[in-house]
Parts: sequence; C-alpha cells; structure tokens
Amino acid sequence: MSDIKFGTDGWRGRIAEDYTFDNVRRCTQGFATFLKQKGLAEKGVVIGHDKRFQAEYFAAAAAEVMAANGIKVWLTEGATPTPAVSYSVVDKQAGGAINITASHNPPWDCGFKVRDPLGGAIPPDDLKKIEAVIPPINQVRRMKLDDALSDGLVTRFNPAPAYIAQLNRLIDIEPIRQAGFKVLVDCMWGNGAGWFPRLLADGATTVHEVHNERNPIFPHMTRPEPIPPNVDHGLGFVRSLGADVAIINDGDADRVGFGDENGNFIDQLRVYGLLGYYFLELRGERGPIVKTISTTKMLNKLGQIYGVPVYETGVGFKYIAPKMVEVDAMIGGEESGGYAFRGHVPERDGLLAGLFLLDMMVRTGKKPSQLLDLLFEKVGAHYYKRVDSTFDQERKAEIQANVAQAHPKRIGGLKVTDIVTIDGHQFLMEDGGWLLVRFSGTEPIIRVYCETTHEDKVDDILADGLKLAGLA
Repeated sequence: MSDIKFGTDGWRGRIAEDYTFDNVRRCTQGFATFLKQKGLAEKGVVIGHDKRFQAEYFAAAAAEVMAANGIKVWLTEGATPTPAVSYSVVDKQAGGAINITASHNPPWDCGFKVRDPLGGAIPPDDLKKIEAVIPPINQVRRMKLDDALSDGLVTRFNPAPAYIAQLNRLIDIEPIRQAGFKVLVDCMWGNGAGWFPRLLADGATTVHEVHNERNPIFPHMTRPEPIPPNVDHGLGFVRSLGADVAIINDGDADRVGFGDENGNFIDQLRVYGLLGYYFLELRGERGPIVKTISTTKMLNKLGQIYGVPVYETGVGFKYIAPKMVEVDAMIGGEESGGYAFRGHVPERDGLLAGLFLLDMMVRTGKKPSQLLDLLFEKVGAHYYKRVDSTFDQERKAEIQANVAQAHPKRIGGLKVTDIVTIDGHQFLMEDGGWLLVRFSGTEPIIRVYCETTHEDKVDDILADGLKLAGLA
C-alpha cells in the first residue's frame, strides 16, 4: 500500500514536507494506472488548480505525468473554481479530473483531488484502488510540458464559456441582474474572484468584492473556510456598503457561506435548510435529498412535509456524489457549506448555490434574515455550532475508545434516544437534535458538532461531547 492516503476529499499535505513535486507525480502516476485499469485513459483528463503557493506548477507536473502515460490532458489556463473543473469533465467527455487544491485547509497545505467521468468525487473503494497503485518515484513516467504541448498531448483551455452556459441552463440569472441588489462577495483570496461580477453584469444589481486578489497567506482569516471567524472581516463590510446580502466562497469556490443584510453570518446548516425549502416550496421540485450525517435535521422535517425521501451518508462528497447518482437526488450537501444539484455535476458548486440563494430573495421579495423566518415557520428554529480540537496523535485510539464506549442517558440535559455510527458517533436527542463526535478526514483534529432546537443548550451539549471524548 502507498504512504499517500485519500481522506474526506482527496489527498492533502503540508507543502514541501509531504506535499512535494515528487509525491504529486507519484499520485498522478497512480491515477493514470487506475484510469487505464478502468478503460478510461483514452478519454483523457482535465487538470485544474487553485491559487495556493505553487499550485499552477503542481498542476503542470501532473500534466507531464499524464502525457508521458499517453493520456490526453486539458489543462486550465489559470486558477479555476472546482465546480468549473468538474463540469469540464462532462463538457470534454473526459475520463476524470485532477484538481490541485486544498480547498479550505490552512495556507501551508495543498491538495490533490480526483474526479470521475461525471465530474463527481470518486467512491471510497476506488480511492483505495488508486492508493494501491501509487508507485515509488523511480517508476513514475514523465515528459517535459513543452514537449507535451507541442505533441498535442496537453492542451490549455478556458473552462469559463462552457461552465457559464451550463449555469444559464440551470437558473434564469436575468431577474437577479435586474433586482437592484447590492451584493457583497468575499472571495477569500481564492478562485471565486471575478465570477459574480461577470455573471451579474449589465443590470441593476451591483457586486462589491473583497479579498479578491491572489494571496496564499490568506490574510484576515486562519484559513479560506466560509465559517466564523474566517468570515468576520468580510462581513464587516456589509453595513458600511449597505449591502443586501453577503456571499462567501472558500478558496476553490466549491463551498458557500451566507451573510444577512445586517452582516450576521447564517450558518451552513441553515443555508442547506433554505436551499431545501427553495427547491421544494418556491420551485415546486421533488426528488430525494442526500445529506451527510453532520448536517441539518431540518431537511428530514422538510422531507416529511413535502413527501420526499432523505438519505444520510458519511462525511464527504465521496459518499454524497455516488448516492446522488444512485437515487437521482434533487440536492446533496454537507455541513461544511458544500451543495450539489440535480441536472448539474454531482459536485459542490459554491457559485451556483450563491445564485440560487439570490434567486430565493428575488422570488420572495425578502431579505436574508426574513428568509430564515420563512424556513422556521415550516420546521421550527434550529441552532448549530461546531468545535474543532487538536489533540496528541498518540491519544487517537484512546479517544476513539472513549467515544465508542460512551452510552450517556442525557447530553446537555436532553435525553439520548439513539446512537448512529455511520461516520463517527452521533447521539440523537429527544428534541430531534444531535451531537456528533468524529475525526476530521483531512486534518489531525477532532470535530464536535451539535444541532438542537434549544438555543440555551448548545454550549452544554458541546461541553458534554468534549467530556465524552476525554478532551475536557
């Protein structure tokens, strides 16, 4: 087995420590071998990247290896949102994609994501097959990029036109252009920069971007993840600009955060609830909902109200994407702010999700804070919070045992009704809420999450979760 392991979404590592050019080449050779085994190599691959340190050079290194294996490469001309990379797989009818991005990780990390012919995440069993054929560096094939370009094995391309055409098939953008909104977009120094101004140009709506240059240190935030405190600096501009709404995209623009007209953050579980309400109530669509175990039970309640099934999976789009394809889901999503939609690719799309939220404002004539009132009229108010905790890695087995052996009768004063172990340990409570304790699949941290209908019990529930793990 390889020393490179794929986590929740791809392989990630610290630049210059384990994330090196040699290891990127090894990973690419493993994916090339996998594509050949699957009979997909003749279709070629799309390769894209984000704005992290050296990302374009890591992407070029991957292209050189693919070309040396005789596999056609479409290499993006520059930093490209992950959903545009994924859609390009479908547009080019390619066999898959490599995306050089660490998404929301800290600045010192980079990552290597792989995608299937549908543009979606590759299932866990196939990720293991890729890992198993990652060779030592002396078995990696290489050729110079200039030679690959000259030979036609690598072609640089602009993914924007095809992707924008796809967005226009999925949503009527014109009413948003003419709505007269003032939209603040926090690009988090990432790939989302310039997209909303382009999509919403030539109308009454105006877009003001912040953090829209390339800066792989990610100033004003610990990481380009669209949750507090990373969003705080950007949200501070809402009031001064008089913005109607804030849209926040993570570093590779596959996730979205949302801020109301007062500069208050709307957490990602509530955003998923809003998107579910938008499709079911405002667009009148029907179809299965796919959600990770770590996201909102408001969707389960909406499913009951509107008569649609709700499927729960482990954390990560490597679980969501295959399930969406299997059941032809209307929408799929996760707690981290990633949402995917039917008729598109089974992949998170933070740009499309932002457009849908703006369309919800158009259709209802309501401000973001009022949209939550609409949702809560249907399912009741829900409160969410997550705590990420570092720990001594030597204690991992001990912590796992602590949680596995815990059978509390009450958490935060609420009766525990069941324990679910799809991914980590989720303790269901009498109010319909839950506590989840699980290890991150991309970083050496443990996450403790909760959702409850009791605002005053959130901190108590989280504190009990840390105690269960032996971390408090």
